[in-house]
Amino acid sequence: MKTEVSEMEERKGKGKIMCGTLDLSAHPLDCITLIISFTSPRDACRLSLVSTAFNSATESDAVWESFLPSQYQALIPSSLSFSSKKQLYLSLCENPLLIEAGRKSFWLERGSGKKCYMLSPRDLTIIWSVDTPWYWRWVSIPEARFLFVSYRTRDCRCRSRPHYLSPFGTLLVKR
Repeated sequence: MKTEVSEMEERKGKGKIMCGTLDLSAHPLDCITLIISFTSPRDACRLSLVSTAFNSATESDAVWESFLPSQYQALIPSSLSFSSKKQLYLSLCENPLLIEAGRKSFWLERGSGKKCYMLSPRDLTIIWSVDTPWYWRWVSIPEARFLFVSYRTRDCRCRSRPHYLSPFGTLLVKR
């Protein structure tokens, strides 16, 4: 792929524009792979359409491993296997994993690779849930993500444990 490049060069107080071409596919594949690994998953997918060299680079495990969390090996159950890091990345986007003994759910946001967590109801402090069971019941629903969900029988207040929340995160409570 060739692209036009313009460059300003000062010579004796006069601006001079020099035009030329740059063949991006002439760079070594490792170099292109490294550059793409510093972008986002969305950008890598877009760059795969630029040229065959870029497409080859974006299929590299090195690119997709850079989009995975640093400790991703500890999150993946040994029963799961993937043919490539890209397949692993896409699986973490589509199929959330239960972590920390099933008390949290983890997945990746597809376009940016940001880590996402969902807390189970057991990780929330529910006022009056222990001493007064007429406000809350813990029930098991087969289609639910977590083993137990809280069922509210009457109005009451909830609060989360603050050490689980990031100042940049969002807490969603569904009624």
